[in-house]
Amino acid sequence: MRQSPPPIAYLLPNLFTAASIFTGFYAIALALEASFVSAAWFIFLALIFDGLDGRVARMTNTASHFGVEFDSLADIVAFGVAPALLLYLYVGENYGRMGIVVSALFIIFGAVRLARFNVTTSRIEPSVFIGLPIPTAAIMISIAVILLEQYSTFAALKVFILPLAAILSILMVSNIRYPSFKKMNFKTFHFMRFLVALIVVALGIFIYPIEGMAILAAAYLLYGPFRASFYLLRRFIAYKG
Repeated sequence: MRQSPPPIAYLLPNLFTAASIFTGFYAIALALEASFVSAAWFIFLALIFDGLDGRVARMTNTASHFGVEFDSLADIVAFGVAPALLLYLYVGENYGRMGIVVSALFIIFGAVRLARFNVTTSRIEPSVFIGLPIPTAAIMISIAVILLEQYSTFAALKVFILPLAAILSILMVSNIRYPSFKKMNFKTFHFMRFLVALIVVALGIFIYPIEGMAILAAAYLLYGPFRASFYLLRRFIAYKG
């Protein structure tokens, strides 16, 4: 007979969730002090804590309804409010009401994305996400800020962060499917190719950490629309044929 974990074990995943909230709040504080790059890095740190809480809960068999709701509230702070405020203070305030609207839209649509996820999924992790996950959207904003600060020659591209944020907001509430790596099945005959690809990616990120993460995030972001366009085109050709 499988024993239930001790009550204190339920604290561990929730501590990681609390850490995600704290780092998200600290990112907000840093953005208010105009430490934009540091704020972006703390949003990355919040992503690490967010990834750990669910995995720890599954490993210790301490998943709970409270934990799910707590995690959603943490996500809206760390990946909704924090990147939206970073976006507004970094570039949005230079564009008046437009900057306010785009920044607010990021939070609102992020909250809608989380609410839809909560009501359409159970404790079983989905094999795909419907709509762009809010952590990915937050990381895209953070990467854009870090890249523009690292490469001052591209300072003129700063204005494009607002359209990027608007696109990310729309993708979050879209019906476009994105892969969930939590339920990937790696077959034996794919193992070697996966291992080689993983080593190459890891070495690339080691040499060019920001650029490597930017490429990975952009590839994941574009995968959804390209996949949807491919299936629509295939259905159109089949219909015409």
